[in-house]
Amino acid sequence: MTILANPRFRLFTGATLISFSPIFANLVSVLPTTIGFYRVFIGGTALAVFLVFTGRKLAFSRPVWLSLFAAAVFFALDLWFWHRSIVYIGPGLATLLANMQVFFMMGAGILFLGQRPTLRQLFAVPLAIVGLAMVVGLDWNNLSSDYQTGVVLGLLTAVSYAGYMLSMRRARLDAVHAVPVREVAVMSLLVAMMLAVTAIVEGESLIISTVSDISWLVAYGLLCHALGLMFIASSLSKVRATEIGIALLLQPALSFLWDIIFFDRPVSIVEGVGAVIALLAIFLGSTRRLQQPQRVT
Repeated sequence: MTILANPRFRLFTGATLISFSPIFANLVSVLPTTIGFYRVFIGGTALAVFLVFTGRKLAFSRPVWLSLFAAAVFFALDLWFWHRSIVYIGPGLATLLANMQVFFMMGAGILFLGQRPTLRQLFAVPLAIVGLAMVVGLDWNNLSSDYQTGVVLGLLTAVSYAGYMLSMRRARLDAVHAVPVREVAVMSLLVAMMLAVTAIVEGESLIISTVSDISWLVAYGLLCHALGLMFIASSLSKVRATEIGIALLLQPALSFLWDIIFFDRPVSIVEGVGAVIALLAIFLGSTRRLQQPQRVT
């Protein structure tokens, strides 16, 4: 058995690859909407090429197409909010806030899907609030307006991604393939079209003028969006719930660590403890969900 055939290797490799998403985004010197466009365009094109070579057809029903379109709208919003959040508060905290989608998903499950949360998940909610308060700052009014904007954008990212997951869940209800390559490829290219139009309306140029920016964007699209996502998706049905929860924890934890290592993010003792508490809350709140699409920030 080759190492790629090991589902645990794919799961944790995928989580590690995705953890570099905010780092690549922060290294690129183009505007946020343009970064989001190239992520989904490059990643979606790579997945589409894979579909062509494997002969898979896009035989979706009308309800699935509508669900994929809804997923694309939410994912476009997710990227729009998240890339701007990175500008204001840095890649580590922006990613930590985005992963609070676990709790918005929990709320949606209670309100719309009739799911009952476990005691562990209920305990995770106040734990997450305490952890985030310690990381973001206990005195909100003393924070700069830019910092406050970044925090709000990070939380809107989480809300948008919860909408994406609910829409993708609906699109996958009757799916016959275990790995959603077709769905993610279509969704990605739809998002690329939406963000291209958004960039034009905002006056952003889609022209990339430097080799370094092109290199970072290709790595972002191929490694994080295409390869990282498919590694995780292909392993979900073959690993335990606890391992999925650990992988969900690993991605924001590594992103926060990379922010400290690569961008010299200062971290006080209170912020460090708060980050650990918030990550523990994400773990406690996420281990019940086995088949949901994973965060691909």
